[in-house]
Amino acid sequence: MAHTPCVLVVDDDQATREMLVEALSTHDFRALQAGDGTAMRAELEREAPDIVLLDIRLPGEDGLSLARFLRERYDVGIIMVTGSGDVIDRIVGLEIGADDYVAKPFDPRELLARIKSVLRRIQARPEAPVASSPGRRVPFGRCTLDLDAHQVFDADGLEVMVTHMEFDLLRVLYEHPGKALSRDQILTLTHNREWEPFDRSIDIRIARLRRKVEVDPDNPRAIRTVRGVGYMFAPST
Repeated sequence: MAHTPCVLVVDDDQATREMLVEALSTHDFRALQAGDGTAMRAELEREAPDIVLLDIRLPGEDGLSLARFLRERYDVGIIMVTGSGDVIDRIVGLEIGADDYVAKPFDPRELLARIKSVLRRIQARPEAPVASSPGRRVPFGRCTLDLDAHQVFDADGLEVMVTHMEFDLLRVLYEHPGKALSRDQILTLTHNREWEPFDRSIDIRIARLRRKVEVDPDNPRAIRTVRGVGYMFAPST
């Protein structure tokens, strides 16, 4: 039996939740709803959704904090819902690891398109191997990439948490050592051509990765900026 995608709508406005649940249900999605972080956690205990549609402005624990909680514990797609002028919130959400965002007021058709886009990327991800033995491990900055398991480890062998998009960026850079790649080339090579929330999305993720893999993030040696072009992986010698 084919899997019916499940979306958890987290919004404190009941009318908005009910509108979204109805719209999703009519487009072959199963829809769950929660009005705040406590209710969201309760739903997660019952069932892990494929995607969480997460409003930033929530009572109590806000959406950015909940996005961080989700990214650290669940392999789900995260779409942030922001106010139309909240550019900083969008940037912070993407830095935390959200997959996309949609601004209020939004057209339900655009939202459905973004949900389907995130789902396609999730379904296209290669599954990690079941075997517990180390896969192909290669050096990258102060860390090591496991190309088979899609994991990153620090010098002490502890896992460094990265999102799927972040790992794809590291893999693409590693596979093109010494070659300056434009942002457009990076999007193409990571198979994320349809995902371009805003112009600085790649720059934000590169900055976040440098904090994880560089010895000195303020003086990056592994992920170099090539002015007027983009970024380049410089293997250590």
